[in-house]
Amino acid sequence: MAVSELYTKYARVWIPDPEEVWKSAELLKDYKQGDKVIQLRLEEGKELEYCLDPKTKELPPLRNPDILVGENDLTALSYLHEPAVLHNLKVRFIDSKLIYTYCGIVLVAINPYEQLPIYGEDIINAYSGQNMGDMDPHIFAVAEEAYKQMARDERNQSIIVSGESGAGKTVSAKYAMRYFATVSGSASEANVEEKVLASNPIMESIGNAKTTRNDNSSRFGKYIEIGFDKRYRIIGANMRTYLLEKSRVVFQAEEERNYHIFYQLCASAALPEFKTLRLGNANYFHYTKQGGSPVIDGIDDAKEMVHTRQACTLLGINDLYQMGIFRILAGILHLGNVGFTSRDADSCTIPHKHEPLAIFCDLMGVEYQEMSHWLCHRKLATASETYIKPISKLQAINARDALAKHIYAKLFNWIVDHVNKALHSTIKQHSFIGVLDIYGFETFEINSFEQFCINYANEKLQQQFNMHVFKLEQEEYMKEQIPWTLIDFYDNQPCINLIEAKLGILDLLDEECKMPKGSDDSWAQKLYNTHLKKCALFEKPRMSNKAFIIQHFADKVEYQCEGFLEKNKDTVYEEQIKVLKSSKKFKMLLELFQDEEKALSPTSATPSGRTLLSRTAVKPAKAKPGQASKEHKKTVGHQFRNSLHLLMETLNATTPHYVRCIKPNDFKFPFTFDEKRAVQQLRACGVLETIRISAAGFPSRWTYQEFFSRYRVLMKQKDVLSDRKQTCKNLLENLILNKDKYQFGKTKIFFRAGQVAYLEKIRADKLRVACIRIQKTIRGWLMRKKYLRMRKAAITIQRYVRGYQARCYAKFLRRTRAAIIIQKFQRMYVVRKRYHLMRAATIMLQSLLRGYIARNKYQRMLREHKAIIIQKHVRGWLARVCYHRSLKAIVYLQCCYRRMMAKRELKKLKIEARSVERYKKLNIGMENKIMQLQRKVDEQNKDYKSLLEKLTNLETTYNTETEKLRSDVERLRVSEEEAKNATNRVNTLQEEITRLRKELHQTQSEKKTIEEWADKYKQETEQLVSELKEQNTLLKKEKEELNRLIHDQAKEMTETMEKKLVEETKQLELDLNDERLRYQNLLNEFSRLEERYEDLKDEVNLMVSIPKPGHKRTDSTHSSNESEYTFSSEITETEDLPLRMEEPSEKKAPLDMSLFLKLQKRVTELEQEKQSLQDELDRKEEQALRTKTREEEERPPMRGAELEYESLKRQELESENKKLKNELNELQKALLEKSSPEVTAPGAPAYRVLLEQLTSVSEELEVRKEEVLILRSQLVSQKEAIQPKEDKNTMTDSTILLEDVQKMKDKGEIAQAYIGLKETNRLLESQLQSQKKSHDNELEALRGEIQSLKEENNRQQQLLAQNLQLPPEARIEASLQHEITRLTNENLFYEELYADDPMKYQSYRISLYKRMIDLMEQLEKQDKTVRKLKKQLKVFAKKIGELEVGQMENISPGQIIDEPIRPVNIPRKEKDFQGMLEYKKDDEPKLVKYLILDLKPRGVAVNLIPGLPAYILFMCVRHADYLNDDQKVRSLLTSTINGIKKVLKKRGDDFETVSFWLSNTCRFLHCLKQYSGEEGFMKHNTPRQNEHCLTNFDLAEYRQVLSDLAIQIYQQLIRVLENILQPMIVSGMLEHETIQGVSGVKPPGLRKRTSSIADEGTYTLDSIIRQLNTFHFVMCQHGMDPELIKQVIKQTFYITGAVTLNNLLLRKDMCSWSKGMQIRYNVSQLEEWLRDKNLMNSGAKETLEPLIQAAQLLQVKKKTDEDAEAICSMCNALTTAQIVKVLNLYTPVNEFEERVSISFIRTIQMRLRDRKDSPQLLMDAKHIFPVTFPFNPSSLALETIQIPASLGLAFISRV
Repeated sequence: MAVSELYTKYARVWIPDPEEVWKSAELLKDYKQGDKVIQLRLEEGKELEYCLDPKTKELPPLRNPDILVGENDLTALSYLHEPAVLHNLKVRFIDSKLIYTYCGIVLVAINPYEQLPIYGEDIINAYSGQNMGDMDPHIFAVAEEAYKQMARDERNQSIIVSGESGAGKTVSAKYAMRYFATVSGSASEANVEEKVLASNPIMESIGNAKTTRNDNSSRFGKYIEIGFDKRYRIIGANMRTYLLEKSRVVFQAEEERNYHIFYQLCASAALPEFKTLRLGNANYFHYTKQGGSPVIDGIDDAKEMVHTRQACTLLGINDLYQMGIFRILAGILHLGNVGFTSRDADSCTIPHKHEPLAIFCDLMGVEYQEMSHWLCHRKLATASETYIKPISKLQAINARDALAKHIYAKLFNWIVDHVNKALHSTIKQHSFIGVLDIYGFETFEINSFEQFCINYANEKLQQQFNMHVFKLEQEEYMKEQIPWTLIDFYDNQPCINLIEAKLGILDLLDEECKMPKGSDDSWAQKLYNTHLKKCALFEKPRMSNKAFIIQHFADKVEYQCEGFLEKNKDTVYEEQIKVLKSSKKFKMLLELFQDEEKALSPTSATPSGRTLLSRTAVKPAKAKPGQASKEHKKTVGHQFRNSLHLLMETLNATTPHYVRCIKPNDFKFPFTFDEKRAVQQLRACGVLETIRISAAGFPSRWTYQEFFSRYRVLMKQKDVLSDRKQTCKNLLENLILNKDKYQFGKTKIFFRAGQVAYLEKIRADKLRVACIRIQKTIRGWLMRKKYLRMRKAAITIQRYVRGYQARCYAKFLRRTRAAIIIQKFQRMYVVRKRYHLMRAATIMLQSLLRGYIARNKYQRMLREHKAIIIQKHVRGWLARVCYHRSLKAIVYLQCCYRRMMAKRELKKLKIEARSVERYKKLNIGMENKIMQLQRKVDEQNKDYKSLLEKLTNLETTYNTETEKLRSDVERLRVSEEEAKNATNRVNTLQEEITRLRKELHQTQSEKKTIEEWADKYKQETEQLVSELKEQNTLLKKEKEELNRLIHDQAKEMTETMEKKLVEETKQLELDLNDERLRYQNLLNEFSRLEERYEDLKDEVNLMVSIPKPGHKRTDSTHSSNESEYTFSSEITETEDLPLRMEEPSEKKAPLDMSLFLKLQKRVTELEQEKQSLQDELDRKEEQALRTKTREEEERPPMRGAELEYESLKRQELESENKKLKNELNELQKALLEKSSPEVTAPGAPAYRVLLEQLTSVSEELEVRKEEVLILRSQLVSQKEAIQPKEDKNTMTDSTILLEDVQKMKDKGEIAQAYIGLKETNRLLESQLQSQKKSHDNELEALRGEIQSLKEENNRQQQLLAQNLQLPPEARIEASLQHEITRLTNENLFYEELYADDPMKYQSYRISLYKRMIDLMEQLEKQDKTVRKLKKQLKVFAKKIGELEVGQMENISPGQIIDEPIRPVNIPRKEKDFQGMLEYKKDDEPKLVKYLILDLKPRGVAVNLIPGLPAYILFMCVRHADYLNDDQKVRSLLTSTINGIKKVLKKRGDDFETVSFWLSNTCRFLHCLKQYSGEEGFMKHNTPRQNEHCLTNFDLAEYRQVLSDLAIQIYQQLIRVLENILQPMIVSGMLEHETIQGVSGVKPPGLRKRTSSIADEGTYTLDSIIRQLNTFHFVMCQHGMDPELIKQVIKQTFYITGAVTLNNLLLRKDMCSWSKGMQIRYNVSQLEEWLRDKNLMNSGAKETLEPLIQAAQLLQVKKKTDEDAEAICSMCNALTTAQIVKVLNLYTPVNEFEERVSISFIRTIQMRLRDRKDSPQLLMDAKHIFPVTFPFNPSSLALETIQIPASLGLAFISRV
């Protein structure tokens, strides 16, 4: 098909645009051959005519279908051209936020200028082990591909990272190295990968600077070789650097900075160690202030300095060398501030004692005068003489700058050398991966020597890239056996020849440098003469004679010739270098210039613009005399050319991988795409050349199966053959007639550019026609259905309408008749109403008129009556006035007359008063008045009792005076002679009466005031009462409301508390799971380290050729249980030596009894806690010592008596022990002296004495326990010995009070004393009550303690009875275990008792610790004593046994029963088995070998009962327990555990083996629990099973060891299961099409992923389900616990869901609607499998919830706000990052789907911004849920178990 046929109406094309580079447009009509103009419509709606080029008649590029936009690989595009590439990159970068894209073998990386969360450990783990095309493009994918090819092909690799400054080259290289460091690890303990990463901060500080394009621009190129050993682990690295920009040290352009290290130094100038450098602000130094931008936003130079120094330390650059580096750098800064003064035009000088130069000389350790002289002079040497010539100021400044650049270059070289030494490894390097961080193509307004070298290097790299791409294309064609046709591609060899060939630009430059008077102008003329018009790639600018133009592969570049010669020569005055070499104080400075005296490598010299450093790790050979000077004279261009050749040789010897970094804009805006800049860089970096090479051949490639699956819709049923290849051939021959447009390979079909788009168009047309046909049929069916429904509805409506109309007519007739009747009655009503209104109005008018007349008449009569009344009153007033005037005159006359008469009477009275009779009359009258007053006073006293209480003293005075007056009156009556005295008394009485009257008035006034106050108070009280009542009512209402609120709140609180309880329960469960997980992770790590240790030990054993004879070294840590639960014997006394000699196996055993182990751990913990509490108690006792001194003096006898009693008791115990020893010694002597058979016979007295002594030993133990309890009660009594002194103090206080009361005479003091006494009584009463309460509490506590002691006594008696039934060896251990249990229970009881009083609890703990320690010491002593007695008794028992043979007839049965020493073998009945297995100690290795090491799980699982090895091992343990042989139990358990570990180590990758031993380990653990004798585990046992419980040993510690072993086996089982399932998950859950035809296959690119079509070797969902069935069947066959099976299945489903979701998040091609349907179907199949296996309650389905929600997210609508709300509520198991990632990756597979808009994604982000979830993108697929082993007792009776002969265990017998 011709390409022009694709230009039909509505076809979309790209047209050039000056702003956007390319614009999209749509054809308005079909293009016909010969048309010169195309009618187009732009996307904004504007129509235009596009004129074709009349010469080429080239049509505009066609636009790819939307389905192909956003592809991971640009080569997957149907139309491969510049606008398609640019648009695809823009869509991925702007819309999907994807910065990586493949372009064939090239990874295009666009700098986002933003930190993205795509470089974490989880992303590294996700890409590790994956094929490059299986995941989305990423720098990690390139690094993984390089790492994988290195291991697979045994070939070195290179990653070439190139791009403009600011494009992200350094960051990409850094992430690649981080990937290698994380994935491979290091082969040594030196953490080489950390050192490799640590070299980045150092190199960035000394080699990176801020430019206008990049804040952290690398100003040098570097090639880092990361070395690997044979196991592909990092062992070291080596760095080569290229083209350091030295000129930046002395000059920076505007808005640029010098190297970072200078600003870091200035920012850290205030540090004490930098004081000697005399640094300051960066604006002070000339070399750091020229750019005017000393600070970078967001960068703290002081912190960066800390990181730099830390990196130096990590790489072995010690503090001394670091300070040397900083001295040199500071010296360079001070050197830049050195100023020169001109003398004349040809000479200059430095001011005297110039401070910057003085500081420079001081730092460098050189002489000031010499340096000052040679900065202003130079030496000229001729053949005969040497001249010293002064130089001008400009030359001096240039020489100063050249010296600074030279010093910095040497320092840079020295640092790189030391970094390489630190990264160098002594291990032989097997292979390496090189990371080349090289500068990209550069073109500026002014281009000089640096840009020339950079572009020359890029030409070489581009040539190598083109050849590699061409080679890969050729290999692909050869592999598929396609006829190879030569592809024409751009070859830049002519440009390279122009630069480096003979008489090339570099040759002419070197030749001009050798000329004495060579200049830039003369060199330019030579260039013009040599190459102009002879080489098409060389041009001369029109307006310049000092520049030239080279046509590079990317663009034309104009170079300015000025400065080329100077930079190529790199002139540094030798005299200045000699001055620096003469430094004697600064040794490091001499190290920098040592290499100048030796032969240099061709690449170690330094150019003036940029320096070139060679591979410093390789030392040159010894040079001949004179070679140094010759090498030193080599130019920079020559050195750079040699270095570049060396680099190209290295790259050609490796497999290259390309990363092209693109800078999206020049303003560093995040996710902003500038099309012009992007196209410029794409052209420069070779991406478009790759596209062009691919497009020239067959860029589109499909496998036959993929092609068939995609284009099956274009075939008919008869066209489909069994041979897919032939079917595809037949289809293509019919569709594409031009056979040159495609080729058939062995496995693929190759298409020319545009053919896939043509096929897609045909497919879309076919689908569109089918869609239209389906729509037509569906719409016809819908319309017919709608018509029938409408017809039926119309008939129904007609029926109802006609009925409705009839009813309406009848209703109308009825309404008409009713209206007539209503009108009749209405009219009658209106007339009648009108009549009544008129009548009422008439009556109303009449009444109003008559009333008006009557009122007027009444008013007139009223006015007349009132006038008469006024007249009457006026006339009466006038008469009264006249009468009063006359009356007043009469009264006045009467007054005057009466006054005159009164005066006369007064005179008469005065005369009469002087007579005696008058006095008598007066006395009689006075007495009467006094009596009256007395009566009034009494009445008033009765009325005012309340007031008289306050005036008590006054009343008594009144009474006495009254009595005196009475006596005086009586005396006046008796005798008249005493009248004179009476007169005087009368005067006094009158005065007193007046006074009494006044007081009476005063009291009356007070009474009134009191009454008023009382009334007022009463009113206020009443008012207050009323207010209180109101408030009471209000309070009642509030109370009711509060009660209601409280009730509501109580309900809410109960609900919230229930919720909180549920939440807290969940949180506790989560915490418990976390703790379990941490513990199990520690076990996993321990097992890993243990395996690593075993591997290392095996390696060491293999390396040792001849082992030392007779020397066997056992591992100190045999297993985890041995290392955790072992302790050595603590018997060290010499008297125990014979015991050790007799029992050597006990000494060598790695495990001791669990009780002793628990006791030892507990004792150490108690000792530590006791020590801390004892210190605190001592401090408190010292503080309370002074206050308690008097009490101790008052009661010394009692305290002393108690201490004395305690010490006596302990002494008594010790004496009893000694007494026992003495008695035993005496008995031994007696037996030795009397060795006759009669004496030592069982019936003899000595024998009975021996038996009595033996029983007394066991009884003595019980006595000692009782004495320990007595000591405990004494310790408690010692605490209660200190009593308060309150009673004595209160008694003394009361006597003092009585004495004080007797001394008090004043009434006020007595009242105060009374009040104080009352308060004292209250205080004493409260103290008495508190003491009573405390006494009651103590009494209750004592009663409780008595009760507990009674119970303890009963338990002790029971224990004693049980112990007497045990063998003697087990009595001590049983009693010890019981004592520990008792103390633990007691500790818990007192902890609850003293929970509210921590001080009491603390004191109790201290006493408890003391008591326990004393008890431990006593028990240890008794244990030692009992051991000695046992040993001696064994000796005696042997002697007695020898004598017993002949005297057996004389022994009674009672004596045999009483014998406690010798074990008696009780005969058993035939076939009455006890569920035990007996074996010899020597047969234990055979038992482990046959039962564990050599056992095949498959045969045992099929032929025998599940868990048989566990039952056999437990029955052997039971027999050892029955024999009370702790050594045998310990040895068997240890051997069993070690044997299981060996089996799992040997066959740990076999699922059946791991499952088998997990099941048996759990069954063994359950047996130890079931038959332990603990009540919690015996609930489900039968009585017969309870009889089989262990009697002598508590194996709780071994249960813990077995539980840890089971955890390790479970984790190993999960790892095996994961390794089996891992290859199946992605293929079966994501890639395979379970529902055929739902998802279409998109055109693949060069990085072809695994096919989604099921081939023979492809895993499907059925493969996963079959594997799950296998796992489940094996676990059930092995008898694994159902709960454990559920946990395994839950973990399996979690791994499946996590791996699937992680791949979905990293694969753009999987995020589509059809893939969501496939995933949901696959998940439903897994759920169906869970239902079939009855595992729905295992929690496995919940682990798939994130995957289910991700699949739903792919299928739901994603347009409106309602959709966003639904997504936010639905996806609660996904994190925000995962939701946004899925939406960004969503890709339509068909044309009917739409992409997710950016606004919708932002809406989702806004709605989810408050959600607090993990920022991690991927799920942790390595996470293992904590495992638990619920107790699962067995109903199998042990005595019924038969041992099959196939196991080879004939040496064990049933008991």
